[in-house]
Amino acid sequence: MKELQQIIQAFEQANEKQQKTALATVVHVEGSSYRGPGARMLITETGLLTGAISGGCLEGDALRKALAVMMQGKPMLATYDTSDEEDAVIGVGLGCNGIIRVLIEPVLPEHAANPIALLRQVVRKRAPSVLLTFFSLHHKWDEQQGTRLLLKADGTTLETGSLPAAALPDAAAALANKNTAFIEYPGRLSAFVEYMAPPIALVVAGAGNDVLPLVQMAAVLGWDVTLADGRPNYASTRRFPGCRLVVADPAAALRELVIDSQTAVVLMSHNYNYDKAMLKSLLQLPAGYIGMLGPKKKLARMQAELEEEGITFTRERSARVYSPVGLDIGADTAEEIALAVLAEIKAVFAGKKGDSLRQATGSIHERKTEIVAKK
Repeated sequence: MKELQQIIQAFEQANEKQQKTALATVVHVEGSSYRGPGARMLITETGLLTGAISGGCLEGDALRKALAVMMQGKPMLATYDTSDEEDAVIGVGLGCNGIIRVLIEPVLPEHAANPIALLRQVVRKRAPSVLLTFFSLHHKWDEQQGTRLLLKADGTTLETGSLPAAALPDAAAALANKNTAFIEYPGRLSAFVEYMAPPIALVVAGAGNDVLPLVQMAAVLGWDVTLADGRPNYASTRRFPGCRLVVADPAAALRELVIDSQTAVVLMSHNYNYDKAMLKSLLQLPAGYIGMLGPKKKLARMQAELEEEGITFTRERSARVYSPVGLDIGADTAEEIALAVLAEIKAVFAGKKGDSLRQATGSIHERKTEIVAKK
């Protein structure tokens, strides 16, 4: 999501200078690639690139094609075969072995539903949405290609041009099932139906010095970061610039926050009662991850006390609690602990175990990219 925000900002700056722009989107991959479907890059007529569609091996050629797209004012589908080691365009690649399809479309500011306008709606509100980007496998200059439909969680839509009759129902199904799909419609168009979840929201309970690297690293990742603490001299904008601050007791702090399944909460107050009160309330909320500093005996003591108070640790609740918090990487300093915690949060939300990649078998990124034909 941070990359999308950077792309939107770059477009706004280019638009202020009245520069032409094009948006490159990876819409389909066969085999392996450095970036998957949904990777985007904004190109300006001056050659400025924001975002990335590969590890660097495709950007140069995409720039040349984008300039042609800007000149002609219509989209094109570029296809790259990274399995061809002799390809002079791609050159020495990154070990990828697949076919990458990149849609490059002009961004026309005068069109209210241009692709950047749709992306702006995606990032504006913390809610899931589905974006449909159409491409043609048969005619690379097909003018019907483009990012043309956005379905938001509240049911509102933004669209441009005529769409296949099944497009909106397919978007609704992707939103309901929280999945991405590739669909070939009768005629000449296929669609990248992209489910877009909101970014991870990180709530940190505590404002000690050891929290500083955690919130700084999370900000680099583009996560939404909120700090909760009952001490105004600790939870201050001077110490945590740019971070949302909630100075309150646990119950009041949680009333000010929206805790959803994409929220990770880390208890780092170093105050047993504060952490316990937060944990008591969080167990009854849908936070996808609850981490807590301290040894296992701390959690065991809290669990016993909370169960005496009538809070049941069901299997589902216990599965969301991570204490001691973080991956086992030998972390010792505050910075290393922050790295271990953020890595564990990322792994949990990605459904991964956090193992070393050299132990993995098969492709690093497991992507379902079969294009399903609609009858």
